[in-house]
Amino acid sequence: MRETRADRIFDICNKLLIGFFLIIILYPLIYIISASISDPSYVNSGKMWLFPKDITFEGFKRVFQSKEIWIGYRNTIFYTLLGTFINLAVTLPCAYALAKQELVGRGFIMGLLIFTMFFDGGLIPTYLLVRDLGMINTIWAMVIPSAASVWNIIVTMTFFRVTIPKGLEEAAEVDGASVFRTFFQIVLPLSAPIIAVMALFYGVGHWNSYFSGLIYLSDRELFPLQLILRDILIQQEMTTELMMQGTDIKAIGEQARVASIVKYAVMIVSAAPLLIVYPFLQRFFLKGVMIGSIKE
Repeated sequence: MRETRADRIFDICNKLLIGFFLIIILYPLIYIISASISDPSYVNSGKMWLFPKDITFEGFKRVFQSKEIWIGYRNTIFYTLLGTFINLAVTLPCAYALAKQELVGRGFIMGLLIFTMFFDGGLIPTYLLVRDLGMINTIWAMVIPSAASVWNIIVTMTFFRVTIPKGLEEAAEVDGASVFRTFFQIVLPLSAPIIAVMALFYGVGHWNSYFSGLIYLSDRELFPLQLILRDILIQQEMTTELMMQGTDIKAIGEQARVASIVKYAVMIVSAAPLLIVYPFLQRFFLKGVMIGSIKE
C-alpha cells in the first residue's frame, strides 16, 4: 500500500512526539548519573547540566564505606524474595479459586475484596493489628501486611479464566486428578507468563518499599535499603545545618560539598538494580498491562 502524504505527516508527528517524551525521560536520569560522578562545585553552580565535569567517585566511596548500606542491601534482597514468594503463594490459589464460576459465595467474596480497594481501616488500626499479632520490629511486619493485592488477584483471575481451557481441567478431573493436583501439575505450568508478571509487580513493590519499615521497625539491623538511604540523606542535611551555626566557614563548605555528592550517589545506588533489570523484563510489564485490560 502506497504511503500517502497524510500518513507521512502522521509518522513525522509521532516521531517528534516520541522524541520529545524520550528527552523528558532521559534528561533527569543522565543528569543524576553525571551529577553523582562530577565535582559538586560544578553541579551546585549549574555549570554541569548534562555530562559529567571533573569526574570523581568520592560520593560512591563514601556511600559504600558505610556498613549500613550493605546491611540494607541484604535486608532488601531478603524482603523482596520472601515477600514475593508469600505474595505468589496467596495470590495464585486465591485467583484460581475465584476463577471458578461454581465456587459457592464467589460473588460475596469478590464484593468483599473489591470493597477493600476503595476503603481500608487506616494506618492506626493497621498498626494496632500488626502490634497485637506480635510482628512489630520483626521481618514479618515487612511482608505479611502486604501479602496480597486485590488488583493483582483480579488480573490473575482474569488470566486463568481466559487462558486455561476448561476442557483441560475437566479431562484431568475425569482421569481422577484432584483439584490440588490439577492446580499444581496442570494450571501452574501453563501460567508461567502471569507468574512472571506477578513476581515482577510484587518484587518491584518490595524493593522500593520503605514506609512499612518506617512505621514498624526500630532495629537498624532490620532496616531495608531505602530506609538506610533516607537516613543518610537526613543526617547529611542535619550535619550541614548544625555546622552553619558555627564559625568554621571552610568546614561548612566541605560538609555541604560532601552532602551534595553523597545525595546523588545515594539515588544511583538505590535505583541501579531496577534500572539494570527492567530492560530485560519490560515485555512482562507490557504483558501484565494487556492481561489486566481483558474484560472478564
